[in-house]
Amino acid sequence: MSHPQNTDRKLLHSCVLPLRWGDMDAYGHVNNAMYMRYLEEARCQMLAAMDVQLEGSRLAPVIINVGCTFLRPLIYPDTVTIHCYGSEPGRSSFMSTYEIFSEAQGGQKVSEGYAKIVWMDHQTGKSVPLPDHVRGQLD
Repeated sequence: MSHPQNTDRKLLHSCVLPLRWGDMDAYGHVNNAMYMRYLEEARCQMLAAMDVQLEGSRLAPVIINVGCTFLRPLIYPDTVTIHCYGSEPGRSSFMSTYEIFSEAQGGQKVSEGYAKIVWMDHQTGKSVPLPDHVRGQLD
């Protein structure tokens, strides 16, 4: 990955997503922008599993930095498994990292990604401390 990877990460969630034919591009593989969608879906599932409200909450997470390293192309049809990890809890944020594996390629890792998740007050636009129940799942 293009950022330093913390070895003290903790597996928080795993999910399985089927690829769609429409995820492909003119080069005959899944378009790189779709990987961001896969990471987004996995992250939303992870946050829901962590009992984080994403809609209608004044205090809620936002993403301030995101990236992805493409290791192998994905081609429809396929199903991917995504492992979501958390690490580096700070006052108001934590780093999330992801690994994407292809079923059609025998479970080979096809991508790695990351996103920094920050809690903020959506009325003031300022960061706020991580909720205790989130911090407790990262420790």
